[in-house]
Amino acid sequence: SIDLSQDKMALQRLKDAAEKAKKDLSGVSSTQISLPFITAGESGPLHLEMTLTRAKFDELTADLVERTKVPVRQALKDAGLSQSEIDEVILVGGSTRIPAVVEAVRKETGKEPNKSVNPDEVVAMGAAIQGGVITGDVKDVVLLDVTPLSFGI
Repeated sequence: SIDLSQDKMALQRLKDAAEKAKKDLSGVSSTQISLPFITAGESGPLHLEMTLTRAKFDELTADLVERTKVPVRQALKDAGLSQSEIDEVILVGGSTRIPAVVEAVRKETGKEPNKSVNPDEVVAMGAAIQGGVITGDVKDVVLLDVTPLSFGI
C-alpha cells in the first residue's frame, strides 16, 4: 500500500483523473482511469489502472448528493412554496450534469430539470452580468447565489 497524500504531483494527477471520470460518468456507465508512473515503489515505477462504474461513483458520492437536497428544501421553505408551485427548475454548474444530482433534484422538486440552458455558460453569463453591475454598465439587475441565499421567483 502506497500513500500518495504527500506527493503533490501525484495528488494533482489523481484530482485531474477524478474530474475527467466524473465528466465521463455523466454520459457513460463506466470509464477507465489510467495513470502511468503515478509514483515509484521499492521495485520501480507504479501505475494506476482501474475501471470506475457509475454505480460505484454514485456510491462514493451519495453523501454529497444527499447534501444537495438541503439547499433545495431551504429555498422552497424560504420562498414559502410547495413542490406543486414550482414552474421550472434550472440547474447551474458542471456537476448538475451528474445523473444522481439530476435525479435528486427531480425528486425534491417534483419537476424535470430544464435542459435547454448550458449549465457552464450560465455561470459565465452570470459572472459577466455581475461584472457589468459592478462597473455600472448594467443596471436594474440583482444576482443572487443559491449557496448563501434562497429566493422565490
